[in-house]
Amino acid sequence: MARVSLAVLAALLLLVDPCHARPEPEPEPEPTEDESFGTTLVDGIGVIYNFGDSLSDTGNLLLEGDASGMLNYTTSLPYGSSIGEVTGRCSDGFLMIDFLATDLDLPCLDPYLEAAPRTARELYETGYFARGANFAVAGATALDAAALARRGVVVPHTRSSLAVQLQWFKDLMISTNEGRPNTTMKDIRETLSYSLVVLGEIGGNDYNYAFATSLKPAQAGGGGGRRHNNFGRRAVSKAMALVPDVVRAITNTARELLDMGATRLVIPGNLPLGCVPIYLSAANEKDPKAYDANGCLVGLNTFAQVHNAELQKGIKELRALYPAAKIAYADYFGAYVQMLRNASKMGFDKGSVTRACCGTGGGKHNVDLDRMCGSPGATVCATPDRYISWDGVHLTQRAYRVMTDLIYHEGFASPAPIEFPPRASRTGRSSWDTVSWNACL
Repeated sequence: MARVSLAVLAALLLLVDPCHARPEPEPEPEPTEDESFGTTLVDGIGVIYNFGDSLSDTGNLLLEGDASGMLNYTTSLPYGSSIGEVTGRCSDGFLMIDFLATDLDLPCLDPYLEAAPRTARELYETGYFARGANFAVAGATALDAAALARRGVVVPHTRSSLAVQLQWFKDLMISTNEGRPNTTMKDIRETLSYSLVVLGEIGGNDYNYAFATSLKPAQAGGGGGRRHNNFGRRAVSKAMALVPDVVRAITNTARELLDMGATRLVIPGNLPLGCVPIYLSAANEKDPKAYDANGCLVGLNTFAQVHNAELQKGIKELRALYPAAKIAYADYFGAYVQMLRNASKMGFDKGSVTRACCGTGGGKHNVDLDRMCGSPGATVCATPDRYISWDGVHLTQRAYRVMTDLIYHEGFASPAPIEFPPRASRTGRSSWDTVSWNACL
């Protein structure tokens, strides 16, 4: 396979220009009443359906019982320590999908696999999933394991790929559709007319696993034994070859959802991989020129931007095919970089923005790829709210709160998928409040 140089990646970015000017947030309307729900709906949204991986899994991997490898400790303390309960969320507390739900005055989403032992009639009688469902699974990929295996990429965790999650969604809609057995397609379209569908983030693990297959085993003393030059050659080439298929898997899933009647869809891009502590630790790059002004690896961030640019091209095509639907691109990359640049203003410790709160690695990033957060000897920082990274891979609860505000309230999703009613500005640290656990029951 031909090597992919950073110059080529940069050229691709210039062609598609993903870093366009961000529009100002639109004025926010008053909430509206909806008699069918007996409550006030924010911008007409009464239901949320979510697909994705560990950035939004609220318990499916825990219910699968398949937590292993790097995810081995995510289903036990100290995960969930900030809310006093282990839920299967890969953080110290709540996630973006939780904050989004509560911002919409909706309950946090139950993981779909909680429905496994229940019949359609039981779901109807209990009202399970009446306000939505979460199909995301930690470790999930956009492509299935067989497709990745054909490309020499091993999936070490769940087999609940995006295609599996889409089938779960179809099964749920067909069997119950808000608790109504014998559902027709008309019923499904009606439900989706007042639903928000969040499709991702997904695809990041496809690339993570591709990078992992090209890394040498860590040398004694922690993650510093894995070298960045592997990222720049074999791994980048292998991951780059996946981009068209990963993007196609996402946009094809979006098409199916839109064909079923979805009218409002949010499709997030990838995070800036070069800013994530686990990659920074694995790289252990000594050349200052390899880093940008935020302390992130330029090469990996360029790769992430190529994925995001291709995804935005796919979204543009979807908008042309489905002009009546609102299809928003959520700029996770830009929002994350915004946190780095304004860390102190947002309440984070500027000196710890690329350091994991929970870990065993010590040093600059506190990450050891072979002994992750929760493993014997791991320590947890005293103030997780001052950290962006929880375990070197996933974010802290506070960082997820900030990301939610940036994406849904500060213009990092375009076009704005939700028009929120007026509320107090969230520009200060004190405004990023914590959701109580009762709000997520």
